[in-house]
Amino acid sequence: MPDLHPAPGNSDHIQGDLAAPIVLVEYGDYQCPYCAKAYAVVKRVQERFGRDVCFVFRNFPLSMHPQAQNAAVVAEFAAQHGKFWEAHDALYENQASLGAPLYAQLVQSLGLSTAELDKALQTDAFEPHIRADIESGRRSGVSGTPAFYVNGEKFQTPDGFNDLPAVIEEMLRPTR
Repeated sequence: MPDLHPAPGNSDHIQGDLAAPIVLVEYGDYQCPYCAKAYAVVKRVQERFGRDVCFVFRNFPLSMHPQAQNAAVVAEFAAQHGKFWEAHDALYENQASLGAPLYAQLVQSLGLSTAELDKALQTDAFEPHIRADIESGRRSGVSGTPAFYVNGEKFQTPDGFNDLPAVIEEMLRPTR
């Protein structure tokens, strides 16, 4: 059964108001090159549509990407300190440099402890959260990244995520 309805108080990372006319859910992998391209598209959507779009991010690290799991841990570690979106953005913006040196630099720039991050990476402290995101994705039919859902419906077009702004514009037309 699909698990696409974010709710306040659960473990979702939410930008915007869940009561917005458009709720966009992404299952992403920080090392996926297509996710990095989709990141730029989502940023344009957020700038263009503002409060009309609520964006929800869920982790879906793919095993073929050796840094994806650790990058997800870094993002969740930052989230524990109220800095998820800063880490999320930095990970995508520095995708070519994913690895321990970037993670240390990132958490230091956020004013967080590298020793605490190292402990989180070694103990799998965030594994239950990341696994829950993956299981949610699998129940929702995710098999690769990025995977988008708009208002609970899988987003698929011939041009993929590049069509996202036009589709959202069309969906919002009656409310604008």
